Amino acid sequence: MTDTDIRAAIAAERRDLAAVLADLPEPDWDAPTLCAGWRVREVVAHMTMPFRYSVPRVVLGLVRAGGNFNRMADRSARRDAASLTSAELLAALADNVDHPWKPPGGGFAGALSHDVIHGLDITVALGVDRRVPAERIRVVLGGLAASRSYFGVDLDGTRLVADDLDWTFGDGAEIHAHAQDLLLLVCGRRLPPGRLHGERAARFSAAR
Repeated sequence: MTDTDIRAAIAAERRDLAAVLADLPEPDWDAPTLCAGWRVREVVAHMTMPFRYSVPRVVLGLVRAGGNFNRMADRSARRDAASLTSAELLAALADNVDHPWKPPGGGFAGALSHDVIHGLDITVALGVDRRVPAERIRVVLGGLAASRSYFGVDLDGTRLVADDLDWTFGDGAEIHAHAQDLLLLVCGRRLPPGRLHGERAARFSAAR
């Protein structure tokens, strides 16, 4: 996909997620997600931080966090989730579907990955029946495989096999699942029971 194609995919993904969030009952904004310790509102606050923060503000946050980006991101998400309403968080996403933000070194493919993964953190945790279009999942999986960025997940001796598109990765005992669930596995998320299938599925699934 060209950058133009990926930017169109980013905009479409943000529109799709905004539509899901617009239909959420207010209590669901306080429901847990697959991001440990973050509710829906913290995840949306994190997703929209690049649209709401200036570069100097990000740098200041990094300095205050001792240069640790994850610490800065967590502090910012929690602070913004506490100060912004669900309507304001939704507007921050819906009003910025065409925003040109790219993560440092990640390009537009990295921006698409960011939106897809965090969107799934929300929808899978809430049990929302949403399937991310295959062409978007392919871009994200391709980027992770090329960079070998597995978020610390030990995939030795494991072969991942998507059952909804032509994609496999690794060698060993097979785990079968929808491609988007395999993406979450690679990103270190614990999947709800029943979404992964194979003799090693329990290693990557949340306890019942």
